[in-house]
Amino acid sequence: MIQFISSRLATALIGAAICLAPVAAVQAQAGETLKVATDVGFAPFAMRKANGQLEGFSYDLIKAVASKAGYSGVEVTDTPFSGIFAGLFSKRFDLIFGPVNITKDRATQMLFTEPYLAGGVGFLTRKGAKVAGFEDLKGKIIAVNNGSFSDKWLQENQAKYGYEIQRFNKNADAVQAVLSGRAFANMAETAVLRYIASQTAQASVAYHFATGTSFGYPMRKEDVALRDRIEQAIECLKADGTLARIHTQWFGTKPDAGTAGVDIYPGFGAPGFEGHNATPHAARCS
Repeated sequence: MIQFISSRLATALIGAAICLAPVAAVQAQAGETLKVATDVGFAPFAMRKANGQLEGFSYDLIKAVASKAGYSGVEVTDTPFSGIFAGLFSKRFDLIFGPVNITKDRATQMLFTEPYLAGGVGFLTRKGAKVAGFEDLKGKIIAVNNGSFSDKWLQENQAKYGYEIQRFNKNADAVQAVLSGRAFANMAETAVLRYIASQTAQASVAYHFATGTSFGYPMRKEDVALRDRIEQAIECLKADGTLARIHTQWFGTKPDAGTAGVDIYPGFGAPGFEGHNATPHAARCS
């Protein structure tokens, strides 16, 4: 289980020890940009406006993180989720800023920051469809974003519940499969599905369940200094309320108390997972 300290206590500790943090951890060279990637179109995390500009929770947050860490901006690479980890390992970018669940398997291959948002998944259906439990999925076609956490869950539970999996390289295409009647439901992060339902009259979230997972920023195993630098920025954004404001803008409510959107965790990385450094530190927040 992930252990944490409250945001109120963390704020006090940050303020009290601000002069103790190493300046190098948050400084950047002049004009340096942070190279990041996500699967653009995964609303409301990262999507394009009519003019082609990016918007969304993940995009607003990574811009704030980069600024707090001393970067001049972000350079975004749009990559389908099915190939995004390969892109990270081949050094096309430095970290993935879209929603990535921290899991035991992923933590053996990548280095994660501390969690910044609690996870949870559900099923989007056409309005009127009923899902009281997983047993109601038997014989149904479930559309999913290829390579996602939801895809892995569907694979692991397919024999037990007897559904068919239909994979797409964009979750938006999985949603269209549902709306057109080619699939019964789209399984994805609940925050995504609730946003889609709020924008689509013929869709609704038929079922939701907590996964106990949280999102963090993954990067390559060797990039410990980068992880620590980005994590200090995340902690500062939690402490000063910026993360909560961005969450409210895109999800209509502040992150729940006692969750990853609020709590600042000890050390660097995700407690309980490989790569976590439990050594206490004080963030330098300007």
